[in-house]
Amino acid sequence: MAKETILVVEDEEDILELLRYNLTKEGYGVLGAATGEEALKAARERLPDLVLLDLMLPNLDGLEVCRRLQQEARTRRLPIIMLTAKGEEADIVAGLELGAADYVTKPFSPRVLLARVRAVLRRRQTAVPAEAASLNVHELVIHPGRHEVLAAGRPLELTGTEFRLLHLLARRPGWVFTRAQIVSGVHGDDYPVSDRSVDVQVVSLRKKLGPYGKYLETVRGVGYRFKE
Repeated sequence: MAKETILVVEDEEDILELLRYNLTKEGYGVLGAATGEEALKAARERLPDLVLLDLMLPNLDGLEVCRRLQQEARTRRLPIIMLTAKGEEADIVAGLELGAADYVTKPFSPRVLLARVRAVLRRRQTAVPAEAASLNVHELVIHPGRHEVLAAGRPLELTGTEFRLLHLLARRPGWVFTRAQIVSGVHGDDYPVSDRSVDVQVVSLRKKLGPYGKYLETVRGVGYRFKE
């Protein structure tokens, strides 16, 4: 049975190969990245189950990579284990405050590292949030984990914002969301988006939903809801 996929972000080739060897031997799929930029690209495109992230990277360091992953809706829930040669308390605290799940200090024992990986993945499996469950409404299947929407079995090509908007409304059919609530729910608090931008996104989403767009109802003077 195939195990989870792990993204290893490490600029030292010997350490990257050591991690790849030990993780592969345990049955994990492994993606490799040598820079912060490569890590962000791989995480966004492949959405691994866990990230092993070295803090000491050229140009874009590990803390900045962690910060950006936590800011994006698609990668926000990715568990991150930091790898640090420093062992300095300030770096560890900064990483944990940014949302990292754990840390391992170099030099490390592969057995200890694998134990930490298994522990973090177990915690993730037993703490799946309610919003991660798939929804089945009006012949639409919305799957947050795969970032996928099927309309009568046909996959729809939605942007990240359109997906989050549909998911937000469909989770509570009949509930009216103001434009401000939609901005907060889709982008986070204090995100600089106008009411007009929300209207444009709804129009675009309706078009892509085709005949199912009728379930996105406008509540005049208030906002939008997903029809029960």
